[in-house]
Formats: sequence, structure tokens, C-alpha cells
Amino acid sequence: MLDKMRDKTKEVIAAYVFLAPNLLGFLLFTSIPVLASLGLSFVKWDLLSDGPQFTGLKNFIDLVRDPFFLKYCWNTLYLMLSIPISMAGSLLLAIALNQKLKGTVIFRTVYFLPTICSGVAIFMLWRLIYNPNFGLLNTMIAEFGDALRLKLAGPNWLTDEAWAKPAFIIMSVWQSIGGYNMILYLAALQGVPRDLYDAAEVDGANSWQKFWAVTWPQISPTTFFIATMSLIGGFQAGFDQAYIMTGGGPNGSTTTIIYYIFNNAFEWYRMGYAAAISWVLFLIIFIVTVVKWKFFGKNVHYA
Repeated sequence: MLDKMRDKTKEVIAAYVFLAPNLLGFLLFTSIPVLASLGLSFVKWDLLSDGPQFTGLKNFIDLVRDPFFLKYCWNTLYLMLSIPISMAGSLLLAIALNQKLKGTVIFRTVYFLPTICSGVAIFMLWRLIYNPNFGLLNTMIAEFGDALRLKLAGPNWLTDEAWAKPAFIIMSVWQSIGGYNMILYLAALQGVPRDLYDAAEVDGANSWQKFWAVTWPQISPTTFFIATMSLIGGFQAGFDQAYIMTGGGPNGSTTTIIYYIFNNAFEWYRMGYAAAISWVLFLIIFIVTVVKWKFFGKNVHYA
């Protein structure tokens, strides 16, 4: 009995030894900074003064009155229009690549490449594509107009407030449509039992009816997961492309909540205000996720 207890103790100690590096990393680089940011949200500190000054809820009160914050929230939501478009495109690609045809492995690789390429390189490339004078997109529009004997000119994609956000959406869809969402959908499609399709064919179902009655319910858990993670990522996105391509302009039309946090923290040295925005963003994401889980999670079909 005593030997068993000693062996169990050794196993527990060994388990804690293996878990210790990850646990220490979580404490040092995640939990402690998160708690520190919560403390910063109640102070005024510019990194250059002697120390932080406690201000209570002033940062949160100022945030409610900040018109720029509401504008940048709208920008963030607008750019998240790319989520349903890219999800639909990923599903269509997955269905196409799920067919037993030659060369599908090559196509899967090609479509996945933008996901593994450096984001900085992609954003710089698209900045050239969107150039109003010699960019590929406007050149193609002009040549298409010449073919129709019309004078067509592309817009100033990144310097026009009306076109900057749509330009970001187009680029985001191109970058994400063949990425991880496509892989997840492809795995989900391959997990649909063939017997269900056979039964639908016996009942005389056509392709659309088989998709709606068999495929869509079977892949609904994957769709729910992708939508949830995409929403969470969408609220936290928009910094890299704005920083590299537009600097948040024109006139703040591509500045998102994350970019606003960066500006307050590292451009204007308003650390307390930046921390307050971060925690408000956390609450927004938490509430949206809970609401989505409550009202849409019940429609998920679990086999």
C-alpha cells in the first residue's frame, strides 16, 4: 500500500514538473500582464512621469464620451463584413476541393499559400495593387474600359474614405478564403457519412436538397466554431494592414479599435486610457460571444 502511494506521488510530481514551464510562462507572460493592464486602466500614466496617478473610473468615463472610439468601433464592425463573405467562399472552395479529381492537392496548396505568407509582404503587395496611378487593379479597370470603348478609371482605393474600407475587405477575403477555414470545412465535409447522401438520393433529392438537408446540418458545428472564432478575431483585427497600408487614414476611416489602442499607448503615451479601451474591448467580445452561444448554439446539429 505504501509503495503504491509513493509511486502515485512520484507520478504527480512528474506531472507538475512537466506542467511547470507552461504554467510559469502563462503566469509571467499572460496572467500577470492582464492583471497589470486592469490596474493601469484606473490610472493616468504617460511612461515618462515619475509614476502612475490613480484616477478611478475617469478613463472609462472619458471613453464613453470619446467620439473617436465610437467611430473606430464602427470601422471595426464594417471591416468584419469580410467574415460572412470569406466563410461562404471557404465553404464553396472546400466543396470544390472535396471532389475526387486530379490536382486537388496542388489547388489546396495554392489556395492556402496566402495564409502562411508574411502579412507584411502581403500588405505591401496589395498597397502596390491599389496604387491609383500604376496599380494592377486600376490598370485592369482601364484596359477593360478600353475594350468596351469606354473611359473607365479606378478609384483612389487607399486615399478615399469611401473606398478604403471596401479595399481592406477585398484584401481580407482574398487572404482568408483559402486558409484555415477552408481546411476546417474540408475536414468536416469528409466526415459526413456517405450513407446519408445515399438515403437522400433514394428519396430523389437533387444536389441543392442534399446540401441543405444533409451537408449543412452535418457541418453546422464547424460553421459555428468558425463563426465564433472569426468574430473574436475580427474585433481584434485591423492593426497590421492599417499600420502598413494607410496609417489608419484617410481621416481615420481605417483605424480600428486595436489600432486606437496602439496609438494611445505607444504614440500618445496614454497607457491608462489604452488599458481602459482594452478592457472595454474584452467586455464587448465576451458579451457578443455569450449572446451568440446562447441564441445560435442551440441550432447547431450534433451527430
